[in-house]
Amino acid sequence: MAFINEHVLTELAAEHGVPATVARELAGLLRPCVLLVKYEDLPEHGRADLRPAGRTGGLPALPEGVEWPDGAGPFVLSVDCAALPRGCLDIELPADGQLLFFTTFKYEPDDSAVLHIPAGLPTAERPLPEGLDDHEAAAYEPRPLYALPGLTIDHDWYSSPAAEAFEDGREEDDEVLDCFVEAVVNSVHGGPAPHAVAQIGGFSDQWQVAPDQDGLVLLAQISGNGVDYNLFTLNLLVATREDIAAGRWENLLYVQQC
Repeated sequence: MAFINEHVLTELAAEHGVPATVARELAGLLRPCVLLVKYEDLPEHGRADLRPAGRTGGLPALPEGVEWPDGAGPFVLSVDCAALPRGCLDIELPADGQLLFFTTFKYEPDDSAVLHIPAGLPTAERPLPEGLDDHEAAAYEPRPLYALPGLTIDHDWYSSPAAEAFEDGREEDDEVLDCFVEAVVNSVHGGPAPHAVAQIGGFSDQWQVAPDQDGLVLLAQISGNGVDYNLFTLNLLVATREDIAAGRWENLLYVQQC
């Protein structure tokens, strides 16, 4: 699957002095994602006709008979699957309905949960459960999020054969490849990528060891300070492609980095 226009790739390679063979190899290490962004962080040219595709905080709307997941902690994010850009992911998500994310940014998210609420079901907001500590005993501020297509690149792109050969043959250490990769990833935005509260799919933007490897791929990563302004953590949710496609949310692995 091609995630960048070949003409754009050729132009960027020439601009950065990167051989076409290296550019094509690195382009093959790209994966698409969807960024969930606050309205004020959207590029001005991308604001027209957008409707919210998600929301931070608030209270979850659940069908009758579905309760707040036991011990799952705060409700942090909802994603409207039908509002995500079509064809912008290489993982299979539900075509409609809401994905609801329950997790904590304060501690290791061992008891986190994801629910999929199919479209068309009558729902009602559920109150906060008892037993949350003082820090989490109030709903987070509800703020709409907007979806933008994005690009990510394999964490180990710099060790690809053509990239290594190109670097080994250079005497100067002027970060040519880093600048080229940044330009390729940002090309979908026409400039620097906007700050995202959450990312759906793609490679993780991990701060430590990447959890999306050895057969696991990223479902979502959520920036703690995009929801709880006092906590600078990153929560990453990974699983196999098969479990994500089948909606086996109970098999998700939750990793917190800070």
